[in-house]
Amino acid sequence: MRTRPVTTDILLAGRGLTKRYGDLVAVNDLTLEIRAGTCLGLLGPNGAGKSTTLEMLQGLRAPDAGEVRWRGMPLDNEFRLRHGTQFQSTALIDFQTTREMLELFAAFYPAPRKLDELIERLNLAPFLDHQAMKLSGGQRQRLLLALALVNDPEIVFLDEPTTGLDPQARRNLWDLVRDIKREGKTILLTTHYMEEAEYLCDELAIMDHGRVIATGTPQSLLRDHFGDTVVRLDACAAPLAHVAEACPHAGVFADGDHLFLATNDVARTLAQLGGAGIDLATLEVKPRTLEDLFLKLTGRALRE
Repeated sequence: MRTRPVTTDILLAGRGLTKRYGDLVAVNDLTLEIRAGTCLGLLGPNGAGKSTTLEMLQGLRAPDAGEVRWRGMPLDNEFRLRHGTQFQSTALIDFQTTREMLELFAAFYPAPRKLDELIERLNLAPFLDHQAMKLSGGQRQRLLLALALVNDPEIVFLDEPTTGLDPQARRNLWDLVRDIKREGKTILLTTHYMEEAEYLCDELAIMDHGRVIATGTPQSLLRDHFGDTVVRLDACAAPLAHVAEACPHAGVFADGDHLFLATNDVARTLAQLGGAGIDLATLEVKPRTLEDLFLKLTGRALRE
């Protein structure tokens, strides 16, 4: 029997991962480390290689080059028992009830989590005896999350877990994910929602063209890539040329029905706008967001 070495706090790592499909390089020499007890968000436009990366990290797809390490060792049966996954799309058995699905999945593991605990934690009791085909979107996602947790995993993979949910159901699932993290679980999350990434993730890894192009906390990434704040006005407040003349130190541009000023000195910009007699009734001061960062790094919207 192998003895696992004492390692750093890196729970799971992919190093030099490469995956090709014919002439297409889906993942290109990618390295990614996930620290124990954290939530890492993997972001990228469609086709960036996120799903393939996730599959390699889970051991579902073999890389053409590179390796995945779990606690410093190659993936093995222990890893299979110690991770859980909520897939982007999962087929449930239509005529089985929520209770029956939980019991079925629990039977796959030698030491599953107590089902009563899962039922209470994810509020499954109201639809325990409902068939899977009759569950609402929010109920289905809570059941899928419960199935991902049924083996009491150390690391949980959540692949776009709130896609298609209404805002209230999405918020409810966010709170459940935060509760899971408070238990000490490690989470790898892919998402199309910037607000979700900011709310749940300790660190982000942004992918494009099969590579990780930026990593860090949401705050550090914004700080490193932006030193300015955006001031927004309705386009009818003043002509673009007039605003640019009034605020020569700011970057001024128009986009649809709005004018934007990128400035390093908000107080100075507001004083200059007021001094030029520009109507400030519609003015908004907007700090840079993850959406701004994503567009700057990839040149594309996240849902593209």
